[in-house]
Amino acid sequence: MRLPPRNPVPEPVQGLGPLEQQVMDHVWEVGQPLRVSDVHAAFRTSFAYTTLMTTLDRLYKKGLLGRRKDGRAFLYSARLSREALHRRVARRALDALLGRDPRTARPVLSTLVEAVSDRDRHMLDELERLVAEERRRTDPRKR
Repeated sequence: MRLPPRNPVPEPVQGLGPLEQQVMDHVWEVGQPLRVSDVHAAFRTSFAYTTLMTTLDRLYKKGLLGRRKDGRAFLYSARLSREALHRRVARRALDALLGRDPRTARPVLSTLVEAVSDRDRHMLDELERLVAEERRRTDPRKR
């Protein structure tokens, strides 16, 4: 079994604590159902067994992990890919920023376009392509 990364390379996910993030990174990396004992062994006992059990249960209650009974233990597995979780967090943040009023959305959208274009011209082209694709997908006249 591979060891979980000490300093995960991916950006932390908003709403996850540091240990939750490390556990999710490990679950994603392993890619198969894990028992608490598997996670405990992989972390080389850096954390108490009960701490990891509580963390896995919390991630289950947040809907990030699925679990099924296997004898007396639970097997935990990711319910979402890393990308899907990042999309969910981004969507919630954007929904909160954009609000319901189109007038309040304009500054947020302008800032997004500026940030994207400052970083990479190709990202701006990709954003334009995605907008055009979404328009085609949602325009009933183009179906």
